[in-house]
Amino acid sequence: MAGAPLLEALGRLWQVQAQLGSGASASVFRVRCCGDSHAPLGAVKEFVPPARPGPAARCAPEYGFGKERAALEQLRGHRNIVTLYGVFTNHFSANGPSRCLLLELLDISVSELLFYSSHQGCSMWMIQHCARDVLEALSFLHHKGYVHADLKPRNILWSAEEECFKLIDFGLSFKEGNQDVKYIQTDGYRAPEAELQNCLAQAGLQSETECTSAVDLWSLGIILLEMFSGMKLKHTVRSQEWKTNSSAIIDHIFASEGVVNSAIPAYHLRDLIKSMLHDDQAKRVTAAKALCSPFFSIPFAPHIEDLVMLPTPVLRLLNVLSDASLQSEEEYEDVLEDIREECQKYGPVVSMLVPKENPGKGQVFVEYANAGDSKAAQKLLTGRMFDGKFVVATFYPLSAYKRGYLYQTLL
Repeated sequence: MAGAPLLEALGRLWQVQAQLGSGASASVFRVRCCGDSHAPLGAVKEFVPPARPGPAARCAPEYGFGKERAALEQLRGHRNIVTLYGVFTNHFSANGPSRCLLLELLDISVSELLFYSSHQGCSMWMIQHCARDVLEALSFLHHKGYVHADLKPRNILWSAEEECFKLIDFGLSFKEGNQDVKYIQTDGYRAPEAELQNCLAQAGLQSETECTSAVDLWSLGIILLEMFSGMKLKHTVRSQEWKTNSSAIIDHIFASEGVVNSAIPAYHLRDLIKSMLHDDQAKRVTAAKALCSPFFSIPFAPHIEDLVMLPTPVLRLLNVLSDASLQSEEEYEDVLEDIREECQKYGPVVSMLVPKENPGKGQVFVEYANAGDSKAAQKLLTGRMFDGKFVVATFYPLSAYKRGYLYQTLL
């Protein structure tokens, strides 16, 4: 898309800002609607025409485009599935006209969250949040008869505007009982029955066992185990030890001294993961049933690292107000006015909250109209000096802010 800094889609002009990723048949770009600095952002997935001409080569990207478009149109409207805004043709592609999907722009992926967790594992709050959101999406798409067939950390992204995780990339998805792609799922997240099917397909043979929606639960089980342990498990799940006794390996991970979590919630999570990782797909828990796990009845608070990594429209400023400022009404109002003035440089401020008592005493909560403004403010305010102190800026859940709920356990 290098030759097309501007795209026309859905009757509007969009500026191509950056490439977000690329694969064998498609590339993804961040785009902004032209004419307004606060205009909406989007993501364009361009199905790249092959450099070599020929009927078979031309069919591949068109097939991938049609397949993903059909799935996203059928699954449109669920909050945990990426939103398709529309489709269009880019007539300025280097190899000829290319088909494109215009999608909502999402934020950080679970793959990136795992990378930033530095092998320590994710918080129970984040694991629970991700597990519930993905299971809600799977329950919906399985009810519609679809199998995602490529669930992995890179295909689960955070939505800053809606404060939830969403599934992306339906290029390998299929209707259950009507599988048209033999090679499904990514190595390391591939269910045993899919592994067998892929091996037989390479040998030109047909598998007697069809892959079902259960393959998605297997993938999610591995993802949650990686989030808990902070370790990539690709080699573990391919080992003979795993094939012999995966349950013992899961027990060992949860008993590890390096994993610090309270016992009862960890055991609930362990049992949930085990229910997803049965070798026999008929015994694997369904998405709908998994949502009834006692793991989801336990309230967790986010860690401060969660609030730094997961953007929301609400910014929380620490180390800004002193006790003296809180006690003097005049000084308190002056400082608030200074903070509001500074924060408005990054976008319209919808509301502000500065508690004078615990919880949240002295913290400054700034609600922006959208997460884009909040992200810009967080990036530029972190580390700034204010009244002789270094500012620490994190995000804060909009839903909790709206309810007036201030988490006390953050570290």
